[in-house]
Amino acid sequence: MHLLKKTFQQTRRHPFFSSLFIIPFLLFIVSLSGTSCFRYSFNTTSIPDTIKTVKVNPIDNRARYVNPQLSPRLTDKLRQKITGQTRLTQTNNDNADWEISGQITDYSVTTSGVSNQRETTNRLTVSVHITFYNRKTDETAEHDISRSYDFSATQSLQQAEAKLFDEMIRTLADEIFNRVFSDW
Repeated sequence: MHLLKKTFQQTRRHPFFSSLFIIPFLLFIVSLSGTSCFRYSFNTTSIPDTIKTVKVNPIDNRARYVNPQLSPRLTDKLRQKITGQTRLTQTNNDNADWEISGQITDYSVTTSGVSNQRETTNRLTVSVHITFYNRKTDETAEHDISRSYDFSATQSLQQAEAKLFDEMIRTLADEIFNRVFSDW
C-alpha cells in the first residue's frame, strides 16, 4: 500500500504520467490481489474427502555415502508436517488410504567454486525418490527431489553436515510434502 501511495504522489507531479500510468497500474495491482502470487501457504493441499489415513514408510538410505541420521530425521519431519498441515490420520496399517515411501538415492559432494586454482566452495547434493500410492484409486505417482547445499571448501564434510543438517531436513521435507499434497 505504501508503494501505491508513493507512486500515486509521484504521478500527480507529472500530469503526462497520471493518465497513462496510474489507471493501468491500479488495474495491475487489483488483478494481482486476487491471485495466489502473494500467498505462500499449504492451504492448497488437495485431499479428497474420502481420504482419511496415510502411512509414511521409513525413507531408506540407498546412497553410496550414508549419513545415518538423515533417513530417520527426514521420515520424522515428513510425518510431523503431514500431521500438522493436513487432516489425515497417520497409521502403520497396510490398508492406509495413501502410502508414501522413499529412498535417498544420492548424497554426494562436488566442487562448485574455484579461485586461483584452489577449491573455494563445495556442494553437498541430496536426492530422494518418493513413491506415492493412492490405495483408493490404485494409482501410483513417483517424484524425484534433489537439493544442493553449498559450503566452504575449508570445512570438512562433517562440519558442513553439522551446520546444514537442519536446513536439509526442512527443505527436503517441504519439497516432498509439496510434491505429494499440492496441486503445483
